Amino acid sequence: MADSARLRIGELSKRVGVSPELLRAWETRYGLVDPERTPGGLRLYSEEDERRVREMRRQIAAGLSAAEAARVALRASAPPLSVERLLSDLDRTLTALDEPAAQATLDRTFDLLELETALAQVVLPFLHDLGERWATTERSVGQEHFASNVIGGRLRALGRGWGDGDGPRALLACPPGEQHELGLLCFGLLLRNRGWTIAYLGAETPTSDIATAIAELSPELVVLGAMGAQRFLDAADGLRALSEQARLAIGGAGASKALARSLGAELLADNLVAAARTVSAGAS
Repeated sequence: MADSARLRIGELSKRVGVSPELLRAWETRYGLVDPERTPGGLRLYSEEDERRVREMRRQIAAGLSAAEAARVALRASAPPLSVERLLSDLDRTLTALDEPAAQATLDRTFDLLELETALAQVVLPFLHDLGERWATTERSVGQEHFASNVIGGRLRALGRGWGDGDGPRALLACPPGEQHELGLLCFGLLLRNRGWTIAYLGAETPTSDIATAIAELSPELVVLGAMGAQRFLDAADGLRALSEQARLAIGGAGASKALARSLGAELLADNLVAAARTVSAGAS
């Protein structure tokens, strides 16, 4: 459709029988349409936008919920949404504290992309950027907490049942004092995607409790993650004891080659996809 033939929101509304307010809501919550904007801020819609809206209406009429109807319409879309668009939508919705729209963006991310790609190209880059923006006060504490809670909830949902299976078992935890666990959750999902069975202890886990879990579960691998080196140093004696019980790996911004060597541990690669591949190769 040439630029001169693109539709304004009122014209699209008449064609498809959907109010302008609902069209804007479907754009915000589900990313259903992707209008261009004029210098004056007017939305201009394409034939593809119109096709998606008509498909969504058909799916709703067939009995699907609005969220599921949008997913069906987007799956049939050509071309699919780009990773850049997904990142932009995730940042926009979470910054606005719009939980339903952020969940819809996460739905699209995991519907359109394989798990490893979704984590490596959308979730982990977003979390890294969020941390940088928080550190420079571009994002408030409230916005950072909101985004972390929404994403953390989705990652935990994806991990449901990851303790089942016959694959090698990995025990994942954060050392005492460490509250940042989203990277560790992502790593657990990446290992699960490679056939591992996951036992997840989470944030601020005493080394004595990790030792007890090792004795009970006999994991093939124990992974500890922390954002600051001091968390590892404060628990150094306990971590050295853990390395005598099981294969131990450390990762996160606080990990380093020298620190890993001093603890008797392996150092995970900064790239978590590569790290999952490496530790999996070591278990085979």
